Amino acid sequence: MTAPRTALRPPQHRFDPRTVPWWRVQWLITTAVPVVPLAVLGLLIPPARLWLLIPAAAILVLGLAAALALPVWWHRVHRWEVTDTAVYTLTGYFWRTWRIAPMSRIQTVDTTQGPVQRSFGLSTVVVTTASSAGAVKLEGLDQDEASALAERLTELTDATPGDAT
Repeated sequence: MTAPRTALRPPQHRFDPRTVPWWRVQWLITTAVPVVPLAVLGLLIPPARLWLLIPAAAILVLGLAAALALPVWWHRVHRWEVTDTAVYTLTGYFWRTWRIAPMSRIQTVDTTQGPVQRSFGLSTVVVTTASSAGAVKLEGLDQDEASALAERLTELTDATPGDAT
């Protein structure tokens, strides 16, 4: 009997809807990093006020627009799925990235949470493989779903023959 073949196909699951506000908060934090110092310096240094506040305002407007639009778009196009034979991910719209990690290639399975992610009740499952492309990340999963998925992946990889190389 031969093992089932792993085939390229679209993953079935979307990430948790709470990823949209989580991604928005991440984007806003990223926007605040250059805006706050520029604004503070612009207010403290009168001769350079115009040259500091204009870029701060431009970055702020672009950052707010991106924080409103991009997370909704990302949620529509990012997909994931775990079967008995592989972990599938699909990201991107213009440049689509399909990742398939066969169970026989999985080396480790980890769950991670940053402080912002934790405040939204989300986790990331990181599937490390023998691939030079790096780990497959399933970001934005419900905490309980991520724990159950990590446990399932561990069981599946233990039961799959191969040396993960």
